[in-house]
Amino acid sequence: MGVRGLHGFVASSCPHVCTVVNFKELAERHRSQHPGGTPAVVVDAMCCLRYWYTPESWVCGGQWREYYSSLREFVSAFTAVGIKLIFFFDGMVEQSKRGEWVKRRLKNNREIAKIFHHIKSHREQPGRNMFFIPSGLAVFTRFALKALGQETLCSLQEADYEVASYGFQNNCLGILGEDTDYLIYDTCPYFSISELSLDSLDTVMLCREKLSQSLGLRLADLPLLACLLGNDVVPEGMFESFRYKCLTSYASVRESCDRKGNVILAVADHISKVLRLHQGEKKLEEMLPLGPNKALFYKGVASYLLPGQKSPWFIQTPKDVVTLDKQVLSMSSDPESKQEVPMCMDPESRQKLPVGTDPECNLEAAVCANTEVKQEDPVNMGLEAKHQVTVVSDPEILKVARAQHVRAESYLVYGVMSSGEVECSSSLEDATDQALPSQAFVYRPVRQRVYSLLLGGGGGGSSTGPAVKEWFVYSGNPLRQPDLVRPLQMNLPGGTPSLRQLWLSQEPGIQAQRLDTLLACFDLSSSREELQAVERPFQALCCLLVYLFVQVDTLCLEDLHAFIAQALCLQGKPAVELADLQLDHIDPRAVQLATLLVRGLTTLVLVNGACGSPWEMADFMPWHLFDGKLFHQKYLQSEKGYTAEVLVEQNRSHVTRFHTLKSVVCKACGKENRPIVSRRHWRPHHAGRWGRQGSSSHGTSSGYSRSGHGQHWRDQGPGKRPTGVLGLPRGCLGVGCMFASE
Repeated sequence: MGVRGLHGFVASSCPHVCTVVNFKELAERHRSQHPGGTPAVVVDAMCCLRYWYTPESWVCGGQWREYYSSLREFVSAFTAVGIKLIFFFDGMVEQSKRGEWVKRRLKNNREIAKIFHHIKSHREQPGRNMFFIPSGLAVFTRFALKALGQETLCSLQEADYEVASYGFQNNCLGILGEDTDYLIYDTCPYFSISELSLDSLDTVMLCREKLSQSLGLRLADLPLLACLLGNDVVPEGMFESFRYKCLTSYASVRESCDRKGNVILAVADHISKVLRLHQGEKKLEEMLPLGPNKALFYKGVASYLLPGQKSPWFIQTPKDVVTLDKQVLSMSSDPESKQEVPMCMDPESRQKLPVGTDPECNLEAAVCANTEVKQEDPVNMGLEAKHQVTVVSDPEILKVARAQHVRAESYLVYGVMSSGEVECSSSLEDATDQALPSQAFVYRPVRQRVYSLLLGGGGGGSSTGPAVKEWFVYSGNPLRQPDLVRPLQMNLPGGTPSLRQLWLSQEPGIQAQRLDTLLACFDLSSSREELQAVERPFQALCCLLVYLFVQVDTLCLEDLHAFIAQALCLQGKPAVELADLQLDHIDPRAVQLATLLVRGLTTLVLVNGACGSPWEMADFMPWHLFDGKLFHQKYLQSEKGYTAEVLVEQNRSHVTRFHTLKSVVCKACGKENRPIVSRRHWRPHHAGRWGRQGSSSHGTSSGYSRSGHGQHWRDQGPGKRPTGVLGLPRGCLGVGCMFASE
């Protein structure tokens, strides 16, 4: 994350860049300098997740009640000294950063494989050195912070630019995060979350002015340095030979620095002593070996320029003046010029965006042909299809979706509607488990119906709506290209309602229609009566459990008992009691079951938002419904054949509810011809078949297949894409999905 090698260089070679500061003292100073103003810190939440997650247990699916408590303590520490916090979350992955996103996800997969190997070898959670954040943490943290009364925003691009811009434009006390890009942006001070002591509110401030002085550079040179070293936009290998040449000609190599440190010093020296001689006279491509990577390099430099800022490395010439989005833009080095660095104004955005950071606005129009970008890196750039227009034509509905996205009130909805592209990161899933499917496939039919709702797909099961690009991580997916997933028509009497009805209508009965649509997304309309009779907050849980057990026939009665018992026992348990819970051992299957449930809860966030919020968001927040260690305990007990009374800890009211909820789930599954039986009643060597079995391959009005015949999806081999009847769940067969490789 950030500029390659810069963090280590600052720590080892420029320690004076780091200064210990105290937030309480900084806030007092700010108030004395700005009477009546409230000191504010803008927080890059994505950088902070692993530091906020303090519970000891992380492999069992998440200690959500403990985590919520730790977030409350974090917020309270700053509130107590009068500091306002503004939290930003990543809302989109920019196309220019897709390659880096893929690289990290593949690395995550290797880490997850090691985690499961450790669990199977030692029957315990690995040490903190192998820590992997629980699935769904970023999604649910947004809603936790909102529940705590915090201003929480979701970016329209990668969050670091919007964080830096917000801090710059709003005179913030500083930025709290862990990303060396904040040493490059010319914005408010940058504070380290990893060095923060919550008790004292001491942390480390990293000073970009001191860094530039140490390197013999100006602040305006830092974006150029970052791109030559490599960052999330410009691949590190692009200028490897250039950096080597700088190092060989560098006369002041420090023995106290490692090779990476001396490379940074050498490149900085080249900028200050060679490139600056021709600054304002020659273009960068005349001084640097940019070749076919010219557009990407310019995009990388421009991505650090905040609203109103200019780069002295951009020369203004007649052919550099371009018109983008009906604005005349230029790359200006004239300090008196009123024209700004190439900017792209989104008519509804909170701020101006640098060219190249908005998916619909591209710097290559200003400096070179787009074909050069594609030559640079077909993996990263070839799929940058420009999303010619937003895939939803109703501007009012798109405006509503955008506003909900920015306020962090929805999940994936705006990405589907604005660009037709979504992603989901790595999950704790065992790639060697042949019986349990990846959550990416289990919930795909639900997403397909949501796509139909959001994009207005066609009818009859074979949707004519546009395919959505899914970058979902699962075993065997090399992520060289997205899966192209077609919308799938829902089976609703009277047809699918419009988004205007679901989102904007105040008519009587609209809430019931919203609920009908939500259940249709899960293909559970036939169980509406049973589910509606369930008390809150267990309605959402039962909906999810019915869907899971219908989709995955390797789930058994013992699994259902564990899911229900933990949800009931969680009610009323304080975080401290859950923290003290001890487990006999860790079971890898239980780890993956927890992942399936939690990813199901994030899917509920998507569906509920798309359907106009028929359920309260709190009803499926994990700190109300799920605890990783508690579920693991109930799973181990259920596997041993413990009775319902023991599972619910001898609580009489819980026993009654247990049997009620179990009856609802079993009855609903029975309607779908899916009996839930004990593992003890399975046939010998029963491995199950993911998805329901049946005789028809195209046999229902909702357009999905009930056939489970064919090659099991886990047997297709690494890198192969499931197609046809190869074990895809109902809803993903033939009519529903296609893949980029086809």
